[in-house]
Order: sequence, then structure tokens, then C-alpha cells
Amino acid sequence: MALLSVVSNSLLVILKVIVGLMIGSVSVISEAIHSGVDLLAAVIAFFAVKTSAKPADKEHPFGHGKFENLSGTIEALLIFLAAAWIIHEAIDKLMRPELLEEVDWGIAVMLFSVLANTVVSKQLFNVGKETDSVALLADAWHLRTDVYTSAGVMVSLVLIRAGEEIMPGTDLQWLDPVAAIIVALLIIKAAFHLTISSAKDLLDVSISQDEEAWINSYLSGLRNGVCGYHDLRTRKAGSEIFVDFHLLVDPVMSVEESHRIADSIERDIQEHFRESKVIIHIEPSGNSSDLPTNNDSRSNKINEAHL
Repeated sequence: MALLSVVSNSLLVILKVIVGLMIGSVSVISEAIHSGVDLLAAVIAFFAVKTSAKPADKEHPFGHGKFENLSGTIEALLIFLAAAWIIHEAIDKLMRPELLEEVDWGIAVMLFSVLANTVVSKQLFNVGKETDSVALLADAWHLRTDVYTSAGVMVSLVLIRAGEEIMPGTDLQWLDPVAAIIVALLIIKAAFHLTISSAKDLLDVSISQDEEAWINSYLSGLRNGVCGYHDLRTRKAGSEIFVDFHLLVDPVMSVEESHRIADSIERDIQEHFRESKVIIHIEPSGNSSDLPTNNDSRSNKINEAHL
């Protein structure tokens, strides 16, 4: 999917640059820059997805998942730079306006961009959500933003064209740089959200509250020799979730029995979170009275079938 994004963005960059220079439209050229950033982001995402899929090795014992987060953060920073350049060029165009020529070509290339990016971004969203890929989702958001900005530029060009036909002599050329500035502001907004979502996992932030709540609920319901748990820690790297906690068991339980329980818990968590790594530290409970009673109404997550 990342390769599809690379191909589509390459074509759009070429078309937008040619048409933008041909008609002298700063908004179309800004869209070419936007697509150029998307192209660079798609290339980064392509290599990030390939790298993150590599198994753990001696130098990366926890895998390569954070390559996706790193790529997403780099993509966001590139978007900020592109937006700043667009605003600079748009303000210059407002101060020194130029007459647009052959506006129909700009409308056509923007319409093609909207249709192409709608299709490709939808595919990227589907695959990104299915694989929980930060890089693919970041790329999808880039293209979805491009859909909206291209549509905005197309509307401004349509208004300029309509003004030429309906109200000859009316100056609507200012719509072109104004549309470019709006494009830049939308890009900045997307980059801000992308920076937060990508960079937080580089800092080993815990998984979402809903995901962690499921783990707490599951562990709280364990029975058959399990007395409790503590020091639950979670983090995420790319699509992988890491779960680490201490499990309190009956102090008279055998090593073999406690190991079997830990394996069962690990399987259950990995069934719920497909891409997860679970580390369980077994500890003897300090007091046998801590053991759950048969009258406890909470569900038994480890039963005879598990053990």
C-alpha cells in the first residue's frame, strides 16, 4: 500500500508543478508542494513499514516498531516546513498579484487530485487500521488532507473562472493566494495532530485508557491460585504493544503450576491484542488470606480449561 501512495503522489506532483507554472497559480503550486511532501512521506512510510516488520535482533531486542513512530514524526515536521513556505509565497502573491491564465487546466488537475487521493487514502486507512500501522495511517492522513486542500483550491479556481464569465472586469485573482494560505493552515493542523500521535510512543507513553482498562479488568478477574497483581506497565512501539506486570500467586504453588498460569494469561492477552508482547513476573503472595474465596462473584478468567 505504501508503494501505491508513492506512485500516485509522484504523478500528482508532476502534474501540479506543470500546470501551476503554466497558469501562474500559487495555490496550485502550493498543492504541488503539498503532494511533494506527501510523496516524501510515502517514501518514508514505505521503508518504515518494511523496517518495522523485521524481527527482533541483537541490536534491537525489542523489535523495530519505533521506526514507524520515527517516520511519522519526521513526516509531521516536513509538513510544518512546507506550510511555512506556502504561506510565504501566498503573501508575496497577495502583495504582487499576477493574472492567472488557462484556469481550466488548474481546475482539471485539482479534480484529478481529489479523486486519486480519495481512493488511495481510503485504501491506506483500511490497511493501516487493520495492521495498526502508524506509518500507513500517517500517510493516509496526509492524502486525506490533500483531498480537502485540493478541493478548496479547485473551488477558488472555479470562482475565478466563473467571475471571468459572469462578471468581466471583476478582480477575483486574490482568491488564489488566499486559497493557498487556507491550504497551509489546514496542513499545519494535520501536522500538529500527527506530531502528537507519532511522537508520544517514542517517549514510551502508556497505551490508551480503554486498552489498559481491559487489561486491568482481565487481571482483576483471575482466580485459581492468583492473588492479585501490581506494577502494570504498558507502552507501544509501532503496531506492537508491550505489557509488563507482577503477578501474585499462592505461595505454596509449584513453579510448574505458576508457569502454566503465566502462559495462559499471556495467551489471553495476545488473543485480545494481536501484536503484543507480555512479560509476567511471578511473586508469592505475602498472605494466604489474600486468596480469593469461592463466594467471590467476579468472573473466573483462568479456569480448568486453561490450566
